[in-house]
Amino acid sequence: MLAGAFRAADGARPGSAPVRLVVVVFDGALLGSMSFACGVFDIAAHYGALPGTDLRIVAGEPGAAIVGGGLSCAVPYDLDAIRGADLIVVPNLPQPTAERPPEPVLDALRAAHALGGRVAGLCSGTFVLAAAGLLDGRPATTHWSLAGRLAELYPAVRVDAAVLYVDDGDVLTAGGGAAGMDLGLHLIRSMLGASDAGRLARALVVPPHRSGGQAQYIESPLPELDASDPVAETIGWALGRLESALPVSALARRAHMSRRNYDRRFREITGCAPAQWLAHQRVIRAQQLLESSDLTVDEVARRSGFPSAAALRARFRQAVGVTPTAYRATFGHRPGPSGTS
Repeated sequence: MLAGAFRAADGARPGSAPVRLVVVVFDGALLGSMSFACGVFDIAAHYGALPGTDLRIVAGEPGAAIVGGGLSCAVPYDLDAIRGADLIVVPNLPQPTAERPPEPVLDALRAAHALGGRVAGLCSGTFVLAAAGLLDGRPATTHWSLAGRLAELYPAVRVDAAVLYVDDGDVLTAGGGAAGMDLGLHLIRSMLGASDAGRLARALVVPPHRSGGQAQYIESPLPELDASDPVAETIGWALGRLESALPVSALARRAHMSRRNYDRRFREITGCAPAQWLAHQRVIRAQQLLESSDLTVDEVARRSGFPSAAALRARFRQAVGVTPTAYRATFGHRPGPSGTS
């Protein structure tokens, strides 16, 4: 069926340039992660969408093996295979916050990039590109849970934890899991055009285009609160009243503090300003309601403390990257008969 879909294409196959694709993995890389790293390219090549594609899995360190489901697969190629590649993908680094990648793989990546190869880091693989200096001064993303550590270890990198992927031309990065597949489809779109990329996406039963600017779905755990701290007490108090108007001045009065001192202490606890934190918590409340109920979007807005459904949509799209209805379609209940989008 998939092969037939591509045979039905409008002649793009013969003109498609061969692609030399290398995926660099380290010992203990998970078999499942390979589907995000190169599955889109592998399937497209298998069914003739990318004729002549040369896909090679390369060991980023001696003796590297891919594991999963009781299997252990030795990686067949060494770092020499990176030289001359059109695209080099690094999908993971087992302990990105505790280890520096081996110098030989960093040298190989620098050399391949200098020869014109595009380099992509997925999830913790972004740390490998950063260690090689390929992200200095550039925008980049990684899995949201690793973004803070990436920024701390490599301050020259302009880290954006929210987006799915970043295409900065010759260097690309993506968040965790399916964001790597999104980036792969994005690259295929640039090689073959939107029609063929969409055909491949439909055959794989995945969304044909999630833009890099769409937000990752990010958990936002609360800091551990000290009940004896007056500002921390107002945080817990506000969380129980998100549907109400909560001017920051009222929170400061409740804490018996000046607005200036309250703002300063609030930032120390949460890392952001009170108004920003409240807006974010209201989005989180809206997410919870969309996931767990059939309430209309208007009612979700009211219970989350937004003045209207329109206000919720604007803030929700800004924070999450999709509309409340699109979020519910992915993660929760269908809207009721009178629900709005």
